[in-house]
Amino acid sequence: MTLDGFCDHTAAIADDELHQHYNELLSQAGTIIFGRITYQLMESAWPAIVKNPTGNKPIDEFAVIIQNIPKIVFSRTLTDVQWENAILAKGDLKEEIAELKKQPGKDILVGSPSLIIALTNLNLISEYQLCVHPVIVGSGLPLFKNITDRVILNLLKTKTLSSGAIVLCYESAN
Repeated sequence: MTLDGFCDHTAAIADDELHQHYNELLSQAGTIIFGRITYQLMESAWPAIVKNPTGNKPIDEFAVIIQNIPKIVFSRTLTDVQWENAILAKGDLKEEIAELKKQPGKDILVGSPSLIIALTNLNLISEYQLCVHPVIVGSGLPLFKNITDRVILNLLKTKTLSSGAIVLCYESAN
């Protein structure tokens, strides 16, 4: 997200170090969940790089990792998903995520702003990892729009990237 709190992937500093950070994060995860918009954005880009690598090691590795991780897509409009290792969620968000959290395994990552908001409001997020880029865009999609209750967080760790972006890791204190 940008320093002023907006989700804008075009404003991010997507250098090799950032891709390597997310390669490590995704490699440790068990599942990533997407909403329709983010799913379609990711699906339109990364499978093509798996088939035709760029020659940039961190980007090519990210493409393979994101291809291989199990993906669950929550959408009211999609009828099917085509990306490898992706399934379309059919049930209620709260019930599906609560059930998924009960299963043993690695972390569940949330890759869509709309789902971050919904799951925050349902108190189903135990840890937040935010990458704040040193960019101010002034407008756009705010990450924490329409949060219904106050959420108190405890800082777990920070990581500063050479681009000036800062990764902030918090656990929910609620």
